[in-house]
Amino acid sequence: QVQLVESGGGLVQPGGSLRLSCAASGSSFSMYTMGWYRQAPGNQRELVARISRAGRTNYVDSVKGRFTISRDNAKNTVYLQVSNLKPEDTGVYYCYAAFLQVDYWGQGTQVTVSS
Repeated sequence: QVQLVESGGGLVQPGGSLRLSCAASGSSFSMYTMGWYRQAPGNQRELVARISRAGRTNYVDSVKGRFTISRDNAKNTVYLQVSNLKPEDTGVYYCYAAFLQVDYWGQGTQVTVSS
């Protein structure tokens, strides 16, 4: 069982930045594929960014150039640096981990972009 705890969300003005963190349990973190999804009110959950065990990253087109996903295997943590935020980035951001064909989810952290 993998437990995920997100932090770093909040209220930010358009153009602002945040760093989301997700701490994972387990001794095999370096073997997890990690990622971030988000869900806006009334919308389906969508993949925002993903990072493989080897460190390869991919992003949804709407965040390319503004969001950066990274991982620190020594700290069992994945990060999402979100910059130049727009109101449409508002939503609950969920961390996920994929390991041995099982997906694990965190509880989510709210990001609200508003002036």
